[in-house]
Amino acid sequence: MKELLFSVHVLLQQPCEVQGQDCKVVMLPFTGRAFGEYFNGEVIGTGVDTQKFPNGAWGSFSARYMLQGTDKTGTDCKVFIENNLRDAEGWVPTIVTDSVFLSKWEKVPLAATVEGAEGGVLVKIYEK
Repeated sequence: MKELLFSVHVLLQQPCEVQGQDCKVVMLPFTGRAFGEYFNGEVIGTGVDTQKFPNGAWGSFSARYMLQGTDKTGTDCKVFIENNLRDAEGWVPTIVTDSVFLSKWEKVPLAATVEGAEGGVLVKIYEK
């Protein structure tokens, strides 16, 4: 991985789940804050990590959330993140932002790591 763009300290809330005939779905709502050299902000409302486990198969994992904060230039902006776990590639985030300064993140390949942290997890987003 090339460069750490920013980290998000995710604070997990009470999960909800449903077990269907062929699949279990767990939704983990969360709040949190982002910090780094290029962007600092807070999760707007709640984000959600959705985990789907088909009976007898590996699950799929996808987190979606929006952050409001400021970019490195001090400009107010929003950043939407969708972070999906792909078997061979690991965590692959995509970003949409209204920040001109951060707009290149919409086009460059990104990667992420997820590790345990107090009250939840720490997501680190990198440029590949």
